[in-house]
Amino acid sequence: MNFEIQSENGVEIIMPLVRRLDASVATIFKQEVLSFIQQGKNCILLDFSQVDFIDSSCLGALVSMLKMLNERGDLALCSLNSNIQNMFKLTRMDRIFTIGSDREAALKMMNR
Repeated sequence: MNFEIQSENGVEIIMPLVRRLDASVATIFKQEVLSFIQQGKNCILLDFSQVDFIDSSCLGALVSMLKMLNERGDLALCSLNSNIQNMFKLTRMDRIFTIGSDREAALKMMNR
């Protein structure tokens, strides 16, 4: 699975370069992000601007990432399309995750 990775003001910005984050890639996606957390990189922004679809396995992977950070860091999401935003609202995960409309908005939310 390909990612674009950047660092900005102590935040690791990880952008999956796939259209679908589903069961076929959820484990790899989770392992990649968890490896950053295990390296002590505890402020992570996931940029979903290239992602058109996520399923429940990806949502579960995101919850695992959040649990691994366990209040010692920050995990935020940005650039969710309307379908992904609706999934977060329906599952009420929009109340659990920090979600910015774009990178700039998410970075501001993380730096509060």
